[in-house]
Amino acid sequence: MTGAVHRGSGMSRRLLLLLTLTCAVGVGTVYFPQAVSPLVVTALHASPGSASLVVTAIQIGYTAGIFLLVPLGDRLPHRPFLVTLLALTGAGLLAAGCAPGLAPLLAAAAVVGVTTVAAQVIGPLAAGLVAADRRGAVLGTLLSGSTGGMLLARTFGGTLGEWLGWRAPYLAAGAVALLLAAVLARTLPVTTATSRRPYPALLAEPLRLLRTEPELRRSCLYQAAVFGAFSAVWTCLALLLTGPAYGLGAHAVGMLALVGAVTMLCTPYAGRLVDRRGADRVNLCCLLGVLVSAAVLAAGAGGGAAGLAALAGGTLLLDVSMQSGTVANLARVYAVRPDARSRLNTAYMTCAYLGGSGGSWLGVRIYGRAGWQGVCALVALLAVIALARHLVAPHGRDARQAGGDGRGAPVPAGIGGPPTAAPPVGSAGRTV
Repeated sequence: MTGAVHRGSGMSRRLLLLLTLTCAVGVGTVYFPQAVSPLVVTALHASPGSASLVVTAIQIGYTAGIFLLVPLGDRLPHRPFLVTLLALTGAGLLAAGCAPGLAPLLAAAAVVGVTTVAAQVIGPLAAGLVAADRRGAVLGTLLSGSTGGMLLARTFGGTLGEWLGWRAPYLAAGAVALLLAAVLARTLPVTTATSRRPYPALLAEPLRLLRTEPELRRSCLYQAAVFGAFSAVWTCLALLLTGPAYGLGAHAVGMLALVGAVTMLCTPYAGRLVDRRGADRVNLCCLLGVLVSAAVLAAGAGGGAAGLAALAGGTLLLDVSMQSGTVANLARVYAVRPDARSRLNTAYMTCAYLGGSGGSWLGVRIYGRAGWQGVCALVALLAVIALARHLVAPHGRDARQAGGDGRGAPVPAGIGGPPTAAPPVGSAGRTV
């Protein structure tokens, strides 16, 4: 069975706003427990290491949800699937907020992590709901919602937790998730499945698609390289700012991270560029942006006000390049197989996570031996690898038409930019 079948047409502004909010809530659910963790230590008389397992449980669960649940977006109608995911997330958050001890909290956090993959399901859904010449802009807007959820979640969790205790953020987030489930049950268009393959075959499909689809492979390479560079920078930035060059506290890293809020404004524009110019041209600009960011970041090694300005400018350029490149990459990925967008998204996100994890691991080790300049050299190297692949790639499918998929149809863009597009917890206040 090929091609998505949708009863109901178009994407109204109200529906777009609702889906953007759902993406923000879904991604924010992965992040706000980071800010609540210190409160859990005090309230439940747990060690910091034990309390941090709550964040780890959500992250591991989220990764499992991408692998186990997101491919079902091609097998199940989107409305009941999304509503069920949000309802389970809401129930898990309420259970976490009522947990009498650390063990029940860990169990509830794992459930929340597995089910809070709504943003990864909404991307393929939206790609089939919008007109071809609006896909990039609409899905860039959805990605800005995910970015907003990522940035604001810790503020929400920390502030509400300080006022009302650690349970309050979980209970509030659970109520919002259940409310969204009820609203989406009434407002989402009716869709039919694009695949009737059995569940085990769906789980194996992302690997097969990676093997057989060159456009998917090169998009995954671009994102893995850029996300690896991104993760290396943010993992080591805390070490730089709290080290002898700056002597600042950990709060400085959080303040610098707020620079990334600008990406909320940039991703819709990047999506419109994908619609007009094609994914390859946007990718080229983004990869060059990553390369330039390495040079700007390198100027931040010396410390002082000029160094801080260089770090702010370099991280901003890197963030914008990564998020805009995500829109372009998924534009190409979703055009490969319109009937398999959820499985394609699973393959893409898995590669992105592997790249981000590898970048964090390499970054810490290079920082220990070569300092901040070595980390910037790693960023430049990863950008050069992706650029070299881009320059030798056959661009026929993307270049024959601006935004085309090689078959005369405009390429759909998508969200799915890593909602957890950030380095591991404990490094710069962000997570993978």
